[in-house]
Amino acid sequence: MNDSNPPGPSAQPPQPPTDRFAPEAEVAVTPGSSSWERATLEKLAFATLAEQKASRRWRNFVRLAWLTFFVGLAWALLGHGSPTTNVSTPHTAVVEIKGEIAVGAEASAEFVNAALRAAYEDEGARAVVLLINSPGGSPVQAGMMNDEILRLKAKYKKPTYAVVEETCASAAYYIAVAADAIYVDKASIVGSIGVLMDGFGFTGLMDKLGIERRLLTAGENKGFMDPFSVQSDKQRAHAQSMLNQIHQQFITVVKNGRGQRLKETPETFTGLFWSGEQAVAMGLADQLGSLEFVAREVVKAEDIVDYTRHENVAERLAKRFGAALGEGAMKALQTSPSLR
Repeated sequence: MNDSNPPGPSAQPPQPPTDRFAPEAEVAVTPGSSSWERATLEKLAFATLAEQKASRRWRNFVRLAWLTFFVGLAWALLGHGSPTTNVSTPHTAVVEIKGEIAVGAEASAEFVNAALRAAYEDEGARAVVLLINSPGGSPVQAGMMNDEILRLKAKYKKPTYAVVEETCASAAYYIAVAADAIYVDKASIVGSIGVLMDGFGFTGLMDKLGIERRLLTAGENKGFMDPFSVQSDKQRAHAQSMLNQIHQQFITVVKNGRGQRLKETPETFTGLFWSGEQAVAMGLADQLGSLEFVAREVVKAEDIVDYTRHENVAERLAKRFGAALGEGAMKALQTSPSLR
């Protein structure tokens, strides 16, 4: 009898024990599964929210920047850059008159007279100095400044001096003669006591080109300064008479301002100009000297305080983007009298 094992299931290799506490395996997200679609939608939603937030921040920043700009612009235009006042310690007050003398310029009666009033009213100002570097400009603006200086001098009893840098010609000299004394550099340009009215005439050129000028006026002399129309002898005489009258006003102001110091010659009021050294010899100026010299040696107050009203950046922008865009074209056709 053969000894044999009873039949049973076949033997299996041993299996490793199962760890019930092992972390679950990551489930791979494959395209087309619901998990992948959900993750993609979440990413798109978060990206859209982030973009909206960034866009809102940028819009708010731009609005705030424009608001700040316009607030600053309004402050500048309303405030007009008021000069410093109430400087109590003894000092020499300075008001600059630089560049063309004209309405709207820094060297206009509006701005210069405001600075002058602030300088004279300050109890610490021992004297007022007009620091001049100008080729001239409007006789009206110059006359308004001359009148205001004389008024303020009489009211506050403060010495007033003019100090010339490079140029003090025509309307600028009209202003300077209101001072008690005029100081110049030996190479300064001084004088040009005259009046001019300039323009162009194109009638001959129009005839050559066969161009006809059609100008309608109510009043026979309404267009007599039109550069495309013929100027009659009567109109020319009228303009010359007006210039002579303004010139005589200028001469009177100079004589009243300089008094006995003026050594008048046949050339004095012809519109010529001279060096500072010549001007002193002719009595058009009193002495050679700079601003520092006047403050130190004449006023005896070396501290200098500038009361000049300076145009700021906001005002420059306003002019650039505003009506001043056409200023150059208008000046090209302007024919008002000028002390230049």
